[in-house]
Amino acid sequence: MATEHDYFGIVGDYWSEMIEYADQRVEVVLETEDDEVPIPALDSAAALVSELELADDEVRNAFVSQLDSGSSPAVQFLNVLLDPESELAEEIEDAIGRDSGDRQIDALRSMTLVRVDLRPELFGEGEAFAEFEYALAPDETDERLIATIDVGREVVDVRFEG
Repeated sequence: MATEHDYFGIVGDYWSEMIEYADQRVEVVLETEDDEVPIPALDSAAALVSELELADDEVRNAFVSQLDSGSSPAVQFLNVLLDPESELAEEIEDAIGRDSGDRQIDALRSMTLVRVDLRPELFGEGEAFAEFEYALAPDETDERLIATIDVGREVVDVRFEG
């Protein structure tokens, strides 16, 4: 039996919607493995969607805090994309819409939030409640920086896929 929710409607195993904020279109997906999803978990997922811009900013700040570690996923992502010898260097440069003098910060702030995956069955602290997928020049590159957050919006994992 599926669960019904005020925001998501009938929750089966998959729900998707394009959300617009600022100048971004973000695909938000709710995936469940259970037909019975706790209403408080769905309420938290709906709240995250309504506060997507704030959550996005918090995740980007977590990426910035990783810049001090030379081996962090955020630094690995930037090293690949900001390589001046890359075939896509011009496209990457065009995608960076800021010029503060700190190229890494500008790149992180210029990334596009491509997709948010919500997993309400992972409702506990420290669990992978939502995944935020970012790209710089997403139509040109396959590299992604992905952050996993728990229900309290604490970043529990960051990985680079490319």
